[in-house]
Amino acid sequence: MTSRTIGVLALQGDFAEHIAVLRRIGVGAVEVRLPSQLAAIDALIIPGGESTTIARLLDIYGLREPIARLGREGLPIWGTCAGAIMLAKEAPDLDRPNLGLMDIAVRRNAFGRQVDSFEEDIAVAGLGDRPFHAVFIRAPRLERAGTAVDVLATLPDGTIVAAREGSLLATSFHPELTGDDRFHRLLLSLTAAYRNGRETPSK
Repeated sequence: MTSRTIGVLALQGDFAEHIAVLRRIGVGAVEVRLPSQLAAIDALIIPGGESTTIARLLDIYGLREPIARLGREGLPIWGTCAGAIMLAKEAPDLDRPNLGLMDIAVRRNAFGRQVDSFEEDIAVAGLGDRPFHAVFIRAPRLERAGTAVDVLATLPDGTIVAAREGSLLATSFHPELTGDDRFHRLLLSLTAAYRNGRETPSK
């Protein structure tokens, strides 16, 4: 099997936890802080953290447009918590531009403050029968999913907490804080088509 390299946006937030999971399952992982580092990756994780800070740093480091362009070209991108806000086409309470790639509407801190954090076992489409133990910390709510978006998981009240649109993946919760690596493996599975497209010579 051809090796894959997953980039983790390392401007702010819990990027180290994602890198630890990737390395534990034998996947090459690199911290991404500069546009030049995007050339070597087969997928990108945008971790949880402070969404307004991440949005500001994307512009400071010149990363917003290169990441958005690669996302439009099919680079698999997974946003967790604040990362999901970065992917959304609609994030009305964010005070600066995000990537605007995924046809979802996201509301920041919709479940409350840090003290309102909670955990929930949820069923996730495509990850088998075993429930996923989801950790929600100042989590955003996915309030709308477009017609091309597959809803992967909801809470008992119907709130969307995981979705996929092609090679884009968004979760309101933090899989990297559990011992369950199924979402990381799902992202890895999305890299094959992107790698094959890059390696096919243009006619």
